[in-house]
Amino acid sequence: MPSAKIILCILSILGVCPPAQQVSSQTPAQSKRIVIAASSVLDGKGRVLRNTRIVIEGSKIVAIDQKAGPVDYDLRGLTVLPGWIDAHVHITWSFGADGKNMNEGGATPEAAYRAASNAWLTLMAGFTTVQNVGSAAPLRDAIAKGLLPGPRILTGIEALSGRGEQTGTPEELRAFVRKQKEAGSDLIKIYASGGIPRATDPWKGGLTLSQEQLNAVCDEAKKQGLRTLVHAFRDAVRAATLAGCTQVEHGLGATDDDLKLMAEKGTYFDPQAGLIIENYLLNKDKYVGTPFFPKTIEAFAGMEKILPRNHELVQRALKIPRLKVVFGTDAVAGVHGRNAEEFIDRVRDCGVDPMAAMVSANSLGAEAIGMADQIGSIAPGLQADIIALNGDPLKDITAVRRVVFVMKGGIVYKNAARPR
Repeated sequence: MPSAKIILCILSILGVCPPAQQVSSQTPAQSKRIVIAASSVLDGKGRVLRNTRIVIEGSKIVAIDQKAGPVDYDLRGLTVLPGWIDAHVHITWSFGADGKNMNEGGATPEAAYRAASNAWLTLMAGFTTVQNVGSAAPLRDAIAKGLLPGPRILTGIEALSGRGEQTGTPEELRAFVRKQKEAGSDLIKIYASGGIPRATDPWKGGLTLSQEQLNAVCDEAKKQGLRTLVHAFRDAVRAATLAGCTQVEHGLGATDDDLKLMAEKGTYFDPQAGLIIENYLLNKDKYVGTPFFPKTIEAFAGMEKILPRNHELVQRALKIPRLKVVFGTDAVAGVHGRNAEEFIDRVRDCGVDPMAAMVSANSLGAEAIGMADQIGSIAPGLQADIIALNGDPLKDITAVRRVVFVMKGGIVYKNAARPR
């Protein structure tokens, strides 16, 4: 985890913080008024607005008014929508100087530089909010203060890895949750299944926490105002749902009954359609032999078997009424800035409706992270997180690769659209 000292090191090495001051000075003045003209707006909730204008004051949208003017940004001919939300990233994961995977990288200046770069690439790809399930509090805070450009980050501090009875008694686990709250965590990441998300065969291993332990963690988290994200395969999916945990990650091995139970309980579901496995296969020479990964290149062939399982799981999830499927990539080294490829996997390989795919990363994603009253839609009163695509993702899902405009909180970070 990059420490606060490392973040400060980045800023000082950049030259007594002049670039940082420049970013910080972009904080929108309350009196600043911006008008965006758009011919096609996806509002984030499943509706399409035509030939309208978005009025922004400071960091928030204040009106949707066809007659507003003068126009500051003419985005007609593009598709305008809320900034995307990625519900599952590892923003500090990077490849080291030797080209090998570093996981969270440790507290070194080089790791901090790479984490800051990951944040910038993610923002430029149209993701204005991410949920980091590792530990990235200094990076989160630096971005929130305007010291570095990047997406809004919600992050964990320390994950809870299930080890059976050795994990602790229910009361000890409640104390663990309170400790995370005091440390500034936004969420509790729980590993309730054997195996690691990067393991070759996610089917191995069983439930690593008892039902009583899961109940205690998720109940205490609710009392502390924290959400719980559970790494779960097979039996752990049902156990996490019964425990009232907020969101199930991955979910391979879940039965239709498990999916129906999640829908009944209102549990959010975050499966991955393909990007993460495709990334491991693409970069297997960089992952081979590093912690949690196969020791030989040949062993990566087993990962190819996971792709059709991912597709089949998402396809079954689509058939479950009221199941809340959110957008999460599990972005690690090699994925940052390519998060939107997961949209393509979901639509192309799993049959997800393109509008549903957009909503999963907009209003539904905002609801899942407890920020529906702040982000996820284009509507008065919400943060001005607005992006534009060169193309229409409802007709051609590959348009998600062509992000030409990015605004977060009323600040424009990217404008490659044609000049007015």
